[in-house]
Amino acid sequence: MMRWVLVICLALAGLPARAEMQVPSSQVDIQMGFVPVVKQVAPAVVNIYARRVVNVQSPFSNDPFFQDLFRDFGTQRQRVQNSLGSGVILGEDGIVVSNYHVVGEATDIRVVLNDRREFSAKVLLADEESDLAILQLDDAHDMPSLTLRDSDTVQVGELVLAVGNPFGVGQTVSSGIVSGLARSGTATGNARGYFIQTDAPINPGNSGGALVDVNGSLIGINTAILSRSGGSNGIGFAIPSRLVSQFVTQARAGKSTFERPWAGMDGQPVTADMAEGLGLAAPGGVVISQLHPQSSFLDAGFQPGDVITAVDGHAVNTPAEMIFRMSVTGIGTEASIAHVRNGEESETDVRLIAAPDTPPRAQLTTGRNAAIPGMALSTVNPAVISEYALPLTSRGVVVDDPGQIGLRAGLRAGDILRGINDIVVETSADAEAALEEAQRHLFLDVQRGTQRLTMRFRL
Repeated sequence: MMRWVLVICLALAGLPARAEMQVPSSQVDIQMGFVPVVKQVAPAVVNIYARRVVNVQSPFSNDPFFQDLFRDFGTQRQRVQNSLGSGVILGEDGIVVSNYHVVGEATDIRVVLNDRREFSAKVLLADEESDLAILQLDDAHDMPSLTLRDSDTVQVGELVLAVGNPFGVGQTVSSGIVSGLARSGTATGNARGYFIQTDAPINPGNSGGALVDVNGSLIGINTAILSRSGGSNGIGFAIPSRLVSQFVTQARAGKSTFERPWAGMDGQPVTADMAEGLGLAAPGGVVISQLHPQSSFLDAGFQPGDVITAVDGHAVNTPAEMIFRMSVTGIGTEASIAHVRNGEESETDVRLIAAPDTPPRAQLTTGRNAAIPGMALSTVNPAVISEYALPLTSRGVVVDDPGQIGLRAGLRAGDILRGINDIVVETSADAEAALEEAQRHLFLDVQRGTQRLTMRFRL
């Protein structure tokens, strides 16, 4: 028995001072384990049942050979898709956080508490990139809730509990430790390097559930696992509570989409081969490759070739980590940016701004006299670049919605029209005028991502 006491004490030795009070002091405490923590946390972790109605198209609809042949074959059907996940109540007024992939596109959401009470809910704010969503329970009062702990205080090796509804079997608690920090969520195919990694078993249905410390404070929202079989392999990822806090703040402020600061730059991680040439003793940081003319970093004096090493004292090694650090600081504030130029280290305060919506996007829909009618167009500006994740140097007119005719012509939302019939277009009005003037032929110079396409049509 003394051996187990020693193991538990060693495991808890690295926790913050407030957690040291939880060290078992008797055989009864050891036998009880995490019971007090679970009793505190369980009421605030909910099961979420969501459904959405989707349109099911013909299997030939996207086939380049058969799509015209089977265009009028059959009718579009609707199908109900159900999803199962978890959520965490963060306010007595019924504010709940979950994952975007659980509720982001749902048309009907039902939330079930641990005491079997049921509430309908609506989405206040959802963001697919961060995979977070904030819900509001209808007619909810005096709800049990969890407190947020600053995830920057979390250390590798801390004991944690994962609470959720795996496989729909009901609320389940699993234990483990924090295995790593600032991880990339390779399980979801992205490179966002800010996840908390844990070996606490997480399975399908745990998404949106709570990752808590030994005091019952929320440190993360479980979002993904690394698995080849679909079950837990001991590598799970949670979104840090600092980002969750920003989502809750913006949702309470009435935002329906998450607004993150805009750096207005392109950059890449510094590798070992690059470090010496950039004046660094060891690889690390993000080297700036280009800056947009409206970037606040450019206004603060940054230049291509500078290496950003930290934001507000927190080291950053990827663009995703840098954006995360900016996001948790928030728009309208100043961040201290540590950087290296020609081997010299310095710090500069940079005001964090949203992507400017200037020049005006001037969205319009082409009329009946246009060569491609019913197409929604906007002038490219920093806000549009950020919204569509376009290359930083993009110019021209973006296709917001190609419409039926534009879709048949091969255009997609996010395509940039650079030229129409050899006329350079800079604004949506330029594009509309060029489309209305087209007579016998239509030549489109299109940028799709990093590719340039030329489309030719006979009118």
